This record gives sequence, C-alpha cells and structure tokens, in this order.
Amino acid sequence: MKWVKRMMLIIIGLGIVYTGLIFCLILSGTKNQPTKKPDSVLILGAQVKGSSKDNAYPSTVLKERLDAAIPYLKEHPKAIAIVCGGQGSDEPDSEANVMAEYLRANGLSQEQILIEDTSTRTKENIQNAQKKQKLGNTVIVTSDFHMYRAKLLAKRLGISDISGLPSVSKSSAVFKTYIREIFALGYGLIFDH
Repeated sequence: MKWVKRMMLIIIGLGIVYTGLIFCLILSGTKNQPTKKPDSVLILGAQVKGSSKDNAYPSTVLKERLDAAIPYLKEHPKAIAIVCGGQGSDEPDSEANVMAEYLRANGLSQEQILIEDTSTRTKENIQNAQKKQKLGNTVIVTSDFHMYRAKLLAKRLGISDISGLPSVSKSSAVFKTYIREIFALGYGLIFDH
C-alpha cells in the first residue's frame, strides 16, 4: 500500500511541476513586443458569433485581438494584415471575413488586408498565410495566453523574423482559457512539428 501512495505523490508532484513550467512559458509570451518594421501582421482567428452571415460579429476574444491590431496597423500602413480563420460548423461566416469587415469598419483600407479563410487550427493559420504571400518580418497578433504557442509554431514552420503583439484577455473565461492552453501547449511542444 505504501508504494501506491508513493507513486500517487510522484505523479501529483510531476503534474504540479509540469503545470508550473508550462504556465511560465505561457506567461513569457504575454510580455512580447512587436517589431518597429513589420512586413506582415498575422491576426489569428477566434470564434465568430451571430445567427446569419449578415449579422456575424467577433467574439470577445476575437475583438480583443482585432482591437490590439488596429492602432499598430494604422501606425504601419505598409504592413499587410493577414486575417486568418475558416468557418466552424457553429459560425455564421468565416472568422477571416468577419475580421476583415471589422478592420475596414475601423478605418483600415481593403488594400492593407489579405484574407485567409480556410484554416481551422493555429498551425494551419500560419501555413496558409505563408502560401498567400512571403511574410518577411512578421508580427503575430493573438491572445496573451496563446502567444507563446503561436510563435513556437511559426518558428517551427520556418519564420525566423517573428515578434508578437499580445492582446490582453479580459473575458470572464480567462481561467478556463489558461487551463486549456496549458494542455494545448504541452501537446504542441511534443507533437506539433
């Protein structure tokens, strides 16, 4: 019986150490600063709400990302904004289309926006954006909790000039998203190559 107790303590201890290390990596991504000379600004998608294509709007998380990107894109009008995200089964339109509409409604020109509307995961967002055009000096815009993993995947996909512009998560689901990201980053570190 003692060895069962000892094994349980070891497993719990390893779980705590793992969670602590992953959490530190996630927090390190929240401190990113974007480059002063961007060529491309990759805005990663998140859920879109609404009952039809005509009234589709960004979720709180997606709006936070877009609101972080807008002043930066206005400061760097030569940078191309690549909005990434396909349409999920529970979404009225593709994330990229809703994002592009939101950017245009907030003063960005159509010429500055490139739409990538087929991806369903972070890795696909980056891969498909690379197919759209040469990214050059790239800034990734995503939620603070998601930044470390997004940059890790971008580096693994061969983007060397990369920096991040994290949006601050203020939604009521922050705790849940951080917990989910702990598992997603653990998976990404091992399997997403």
